[in-house]
Amino acid sequence: MPIISRFLGILIAMYWDDHSPPHFHAKYGEYEITIDILTGVVKGAFPKRALRHVLEWHELHQDELLEDWNLCQKREALKSIPPLE
Repeated sequence: MPIISRFLGILIAMYWDDHSPPHFHAKYGEYEITIDILTGVVKGAFPKRALRHVLEWHELHQDELLEDWNLCQKREALKSIPPLE
């Protein structure tokens, strides 16, 4: 599980063998969600405040997330994405 960003106790990752549509995983403690990069649709449960942070970060870095998704599909090294500040 390549971690591409960390902030406020949240880990953001992608998996090389993951399926479409393009998405990323966010973990916070025992919680885990997936977020569709193109639509922002969330699957799973997350605390509200942490979810707001992840969605804000997603909006700021959508292009970088798509770039990492494309690298992932080629099984290439992913690029780190700056954390939410």
